[in-house]
Amino acid sequence: MILFDELNLNKPLLDALADLDFFTPTPIQEKAFPIIMSGADLVGIAQTGTGKTFAYLLPILRQMNFSDQKHPRVLIIVPTRELVTQLVDEIEKLTKYMNIRFAGVYGGTNINTQKQLVYNGLDILVGTPGRLMDLTLAGTLRLKNIQKLVIDEVDEMLNQGFRKPLTHFFENLPEKRQNLMFSATLTEEVELLIQETFFSPQKIEIVPHGTPLEQIIQKAYEVPNFYTKANLLTHLLLKKDEFEKTLIFTGSRKLADRLFEQISPQIEAPIGVIHSNKSQNLRFGTLKKFHSGETKILIATDLAARGLDISEVSHVINFDMPTVPGDYIHRIGRTGRADKAGIAISFINEAEVGYQKAIEKLMNKPIPIIDLPESIEISTVFTDEERPKTLQKNYLKAPKLVSQGAFHEKSEKNKQTNSGSPSKKRKKYKKPIKRSSKEK
Repeated sequence: MILFDELNLNKPLLDALADLDFFTPTPIQEKAFPIIMSGADLVGIAQTGTGKTFAYLLPILRQMNFSDQKHPRVLIIVPTRELVTQLVDEIEKLTKYMNIRFAGVYGGTNINTQKQLVYNGLDILVGTPGRLMDLTLAGTLRLKNIQKLVIDEVDEMLNQGFRKPLTHFFENLPEKRQNLMFSATLTEEVELLIQETFFSPQKIEIVPHGTPLEQIIQKAYEVPNFYTKANLLTHLLLKKDEFEKTLIFTGSRKLADRLFEQISPQIEAPIGVIHSNKSQNLRFGTLKKFHSGETKILIATDLAARGLDISEVSHVINFDMPTVPGDYIHRIGRTGRADKAGIAISFINEAEVGYQKAIEKLMNKPIPIIDLPESIEISTVFTDEERPKTLQKNYLKAPKLVSQGAFHEKSEKNKQTNSGSPSKKRKKYKKPIKRSSKEK
């Protein structure tokens, strides 16, 4: 094991790390440093919580010198607004003794203010794909001076449909640049993006793809429906001494709000909720309270699973199993950070067994199933989402029968033959026979 002062770091960076009480690099930081310093393209695969952010920030900052040029030299693209804010905070900590200009941009805020930030001149720009695209199309952000491109959590960006903005950036960046990509998972679509845009990248894989941190204890309950899950969750959260700081993941914004309404009357402690429908100020304020420990319970969608450095999380609870196996790795990576033990608990209903199997295949290990506590009330009520889908046809009604008619021989008087002569009706009323034009 080496120390930071054994790497080729300058005094300003070493002093900043010392202020943070960081003295030993993580494996991803140690292995990435010389590759990034060499200028080679890099793909780094490591679980969330292993120090990927510092793995690329430290060598990038080490190579930066003072410049008064306006256009940014480093572009860092991340999937969420929260991750932009977190990255800007990390850069601020590391550049405490350096003269580096940096800023973060994201949607949901006044674009004119962000245009002014970019126009004033920057060395490092951090942003979400959509807002960076807006600034580029407006002509405020110019990419001609970008020397290093960092894409953090690229698989999540592709999941959110940001392939087009990413392709736009690659097409408009200088050919001579360094590409860096870091993530906890590597999908086929990400592999294709690397093949299309990277130049002979070196790959660092700290642990086998899909393997969660060893200090995370995983277990699961088989729970039939939402209301039984809520009963079980309330039962667990009432154990305040054990569940010190709990992050709960739901599958949708609607379920996050519904779960809050269901359990909050029974839990005395304050509960936070964050998802994309919440205002930006509310989301930041909720995360800040959870960081500080003012709030001990946080309900979130996968928005909070990607890259956010939330410390001291004792438990992660998957109220709903994620549909994408890699998201499970990101979720449980919120606990067991910085060499501390953590616990990940999953609630699995019958419809989620397929997701469970896919996750177990990815990890190459099963999630242990434990028995429900006897005191848990099993609900027989299913929500609209949990009810089986039926066809619109009402099968309780008897079907209408279409008569085909019974076959019988006609009597002689009812038999008619076409003799070619006028019908009796026409003879009776003495109407002339009209012929069609075709017959004339």
